[in-house]
Amino acid sequence: MAHVPVLAFGRLSAIPHSRLLDEKMKTPHADNPRGGHEFVNRSSFYQEYLAEREEILRHKWIQSEKAGHDIGFETALIDWVRNHRDKWRASRRPGAPVSPLNQSN
Repeated sequence: MAHVPVLAFGRLSAIPHSRLLDEKMKTPHADNPRGGHEFVNRSSFYQEYLAEREEILRHKWIQSEKAGHDIGFETALIDWVRNHRDKWRASRRPGAPVSPLNQSN
């Protein structure tokens, strides 16, 4: 596996943030055929990470459309955490009312 530099001239390289985060989630046993990678993929923590990342990327797209330019992942992340994360997490708790926006179908 080729090493990809994370920092280039003081900024993150052109690798999409989601790929960088996915790379960080890999463990030495991730390719273990006896279930290391399966465990990570089935982990409720990893599933929550994926769901939250998807919401952040959706927020980034919406805000970028409103702004007329790409606002960037960090800006979207900070805005989403400050303004939407608590409500989003509360809506995912068992027994929370289901709104049409929160359905996964």
